[in-house]
Amino acid sequence: MNGRFFLDTKIFVYSFDSAAPAKAHRARQLIRQAIATRKGIISFQVAQEFFNVALQHFRTPMSFSEAHQYLTTVFRPLLAVHSTLGLYGDALQLKERYRFSWCDALIVAAAIEAQCDILYSEDLRHGQRIGDMQVENPFL
Repeated sequence: MNGRFFLDTKIFVYSFDSAAPAKAHRARQLIRQAIATRKGIISFQVAQEFFNVALQHFRTPMSFSEAHQYLTTVFRPLLAVHSTLGLYGDALQLKERYRFSWCDALIVAAAIEAQCDILYSEDLRHGQRIGDMQVENPFL
């Protein structure tokens, strides 16, 4: 076990959610831990999904300068998994085997590729093991 963990998109979205203060607090804890320990991982998919929400769907959308700062200070140290043909192939197999949605299959495939021990997500079954990796819902 290498102690790496993968953060799903909603963790970053919840870190800005003033309507759910407990989730926001827990999300910010995980993000700080990910950066401080250098064991947190995300894929480029996570950044894409987050900016889609932050720039268009937040109550007050992020400005360009806020988004750029977030990209460089938060996402840059965590980004580790690019979209590749191999990742897509692995995601297709995971989708078939576990009946995940396409986006969830890509997240799981990226976490496996990064050799993460834990995938933090509320979209998958808490406690589920996928190979050597365990899914944990950090908001339970």
